[in-house]
Amino acid sequence: MTNHNKSKKILLLYTLITLAFIVFLSVMFLTAINPRRMPSLYSIESSYAQRGSIISADGFHIATTKKLYKAVVNTRYIDPQKKELFVQLFSIYSGMSPKEIKKRIAKKRGVVVLSYNIPQIQAHYLKKLAYELRRFKVFMELKNSKTGMRSVHGLSIIESGESREYPYGKLLTPVLGYPIKFEEDGYTHIKGVQGLEKRYDGELSPIQDGYSRGKRDVNSYIILNKESFTKAKINGYDIKLTIPVSLQIRIEKMLDSMKKEFKAKEILLAIMDSSTGKVLVMASSNRYLPKSIKKSDYPSLNAAMTKYSFEPGSVIKPITFSLLLEHKLVNPYDLVNGHNGRFKMGRKLITDEHKFDWLSAQNVIVYSSNIGMAQLAQKLSGYEFYNGLRKFGFAQKSTPDLIYERVGSIPSSKRLENKIYKATCSYGYGMRANLMQLLRAYSAFNNSGVMVYPKIVDSLIDQYGQIKKIPNEEGVRVIKNTTAARMKKILIKTVNKGTGKKAITAGLEIGGKTGTAHIVEKGKYVRKYNTTFMGFANDAKHKYTIGVVVVEPKKSQFASQTAVPAFKKAVDIMIEESYLKPKN
Repeated sequence: MTNHNKSKKILLLYTLITLAFIVFLSVMFLTAINPRRMPSLYSIESSYAQRGSIISADGFHIATTKKLYKAVVNTRYIDPQKKELFVQLFSIYSGMSPKEIKKRIAKKRGVVVLSYNIPQIQAHYLKKLAYELRRFKVFMELKNSKTGMRSVHGLSIIESGESREYPYGKLLTPVLGYPIKFEEDGYTHIKGVQGLEKRYDGELSPIQDGYSRGKRDVNSYIILNKESFTKAKINGYDIKLTIPVSLQIRIEKMLDSMKKEFKAKEILLAIMDSSTGKVLVMASSNRYLPKSIKKSDYPSLNAAMTKYSFEPGSVIKPITFSLLLEHKLVNPYDLVNGHNGRFKMGRKLITDEHKFDWLSAQNVIVYSSNIGMAQLAQKLSGYEFYNGLRKFGFAQKSTPDLIYERVGSIPSSKRLENKIYKATCSYGYGMRANLMQLLRAYSAFNNSGVMVYPKIVDSLIDQYGQIKKIPNEEGVRVIKNTTAARMKKILIKTVNKGTGKKAITAGLEIGGKTGTAHIVEKGKYVRKYNTTFMGFANDAKHKYTIGVVVVEPKKSQFASQTAVPAFKKAVDIMIEESYLKPKN
């Protein structure tokens, strides 16, 4: 019996040992076949490239990108004994009050965002703080319940997006344009939707985000050696403009003042180098803050210099006259019947503000006679007139630097065979144009017959400072040198003797032409007007084409009392800023 019990005990012990061994082998087998959850010896870091800046000709950053960061902490890992130290240090580095930090930490046990929209410089110092907090063991090492591994999660400073900044507020709007924000993988990006921000969105946009991978140190920072890999981030190009802030800002302030004086809806003014096409000023009295657009700003979001298409009125007369000269259809000294200010052409009654019996062909321009121009224009065939207007750039894009341009319209060559259409178009009715088209056309009179393209963007600059110049668009010869010289003399006489007298500036060569045109509303002309002055201002070394449009001035319907004074003030500012130097 005793031997039997002894045998049973030995068998039981053997069974238990066998089972224990089987369990041991099973555990070892499972451990061998399952992936081991070891902490990674490698670390990965990424950094977002950012949008380029828009820089003025005189070096001011008028649109820049600011990187934004957020501070994240896992409150479970904060050592309770060092919690107060963490709060005080984070308060010093972030500018947040200790009370606010404690409130956010107490809200949730786990991952907490302490601060959003942290500027780049502050983020740099907070990253240093994060390193020091780890070093001083402010964060505890805890065991992960799922993996069984022990780890430390400290303070993390994470890129959250970018913000577009406009340090000079409304300056150069609406030409500058504005962007919108969009989210992608938790990061806020920027995209241009209007103006230069849209036209050069491809060049301004980030080219390549940064990426680094390599072995990590105890604090999870990448050890940079031959085994690590780094892909550099490449920011978007900076865009350098031809427009200087110093001149633009003064012109804008002047337009603000004159808008009130004239009780106008808007005033537009542009200044361009007549030889190169470089634009020095593109200004509007109606501007907005790109970062805080209000409903009242909506009508001003479009750059009216290219998007406001209107019947230009008498500023078209020099264009028409130059075509007559070019085709040798008129002599400047030919006599034209003024019909004492009233002339009926078919069913169309044409009137003049000033009454003339007879006047010379060139004085039709000087004294702005609709009757004289209507008769002279009949010498042009419909094709010659149409083709001439096209050569001068009408009904076409004026500049490659802006988008969504309203190119206006001109009558067809067939329609221009009709004497009424020919007459009205000759003095700027029955066609539409914008300010930049007129500026471009008038450059031919101040540039020996060669018309230039308005140029706003001078160059692209990469993040290393390498400059890529944007070549000028090749000028187009629209009239002969001799024709341009004759037109220039007539436009100078128009200022000295005719409707542009208020533009006279001692020591400078000033020429130009006034224009006034009714506005059409619901298919009918109403008692509202646009007034225009297109001309040039030259000294011994510089030649500038300047254009002014006053939209719906209530003070006066005459360009000589609205657009011309604005032109004169712009010239005075150019003298003060040393862009023009009058002869003594």
